[in-house]
Amino acid sequence: MKNYKFALVTGASQGIGLACAKRLSQDGCRVIGVDIYKPTTVGSEFANFLTADVSNSSDCNKAVQDAGQIDILVNSAGIVGPNMPFWDVTDDAWLQTMNINLTGTFNMMRAVVGQMRIRKWGRIINIASIAGKEGNPNLAAYSASKAAVIGLTKSVGKELATDGILVNSIAPAVISTPINQKTDPKVLEYMIAKIPMSRVGQPEEVAALVSWLASEECSFSTGACYDISGGRATY
Repeated sequence: MKNYKFALVTGASQGIGLACAKRLSQDGCRVIGVDIYKPTTVGSEFANFLTADVSNSSDCNKAVQDAGQIDILVNSAGIVGPNMPFWDVTDDAWLQTMNINLTGTFNMMRAVVGQMRIRKWGRIINIASIAGKEGNPNLAAYSASKAAVIGLTKSVGKELATDGILVNSIAPAVISTPINQKTDPKVLEYMIAKIPMSRVGQPEEVAALVSWLASEECSFSTGACYDISGGRATY
C-alpha cells in the first residue's frame, strides 16, 4: 500500500492555495483544502474540502480534527487588507488583516503541531510576502502582518528543530491571483516596477517551491524565508 502524505492547504479555493493543492496532489499527497467558503466545484486534487475561518481557533481545531492525519501544512489563507495611508486605517480593518494573515497562521500551526510531534515528522510552509521584508506603501497592515508571519516562522522553526518538523516561509512578490484584483492599480504598478524581471509571478511558480519545502528532499532547512520575487528582494 502506498505511503501517502496528507497535506492541509488553507486558502485553497483560489490563487496560491489552489495552485499548491494541485501541485501537492500531483506529487502524490492526499490534499485537504480549507477555506472560509467551499467552492461551488471542488476539483479532483482534493481528497476532502473543509470550511473554516482561520482567524477562529475553534474552527481551526475542528478542521484539523475532521481532517485526521496531517503531515504537511501550507498556510496560504490571507487578505490584502486596507489599501490606504496608514493614518486612515480603521481599528476594524487593522484587526481583520492581523487576525486572518497572522493569527490564522498561528492557529493552524498550533492545531497541527501536536500530532506532528508525536510522529516526529512534519512540514509547515507559511506564505508570507516580500512586503513583510520591505514594506509596501499604503499597505501597512498587510506588510506588518506578513513581517510577523516571517518572525513567527523563524521562532517556531527553532522550537521544533529537533522534532523532525521543518517550518519555513515563502516571500513572494506580486503574484497573479484574484487577491490582487482589488489592489489599487497604482500600488500594483509600484510593486511591479520594483521587480527586475518586470513581470508578476505565477501561482504555479510558488507552488513549485512549496513542493520542495514539503518534500523529504528538504531536510536541512528550517526557520528560513525563501524569496520568490523576480529579483526584487534586497536581503
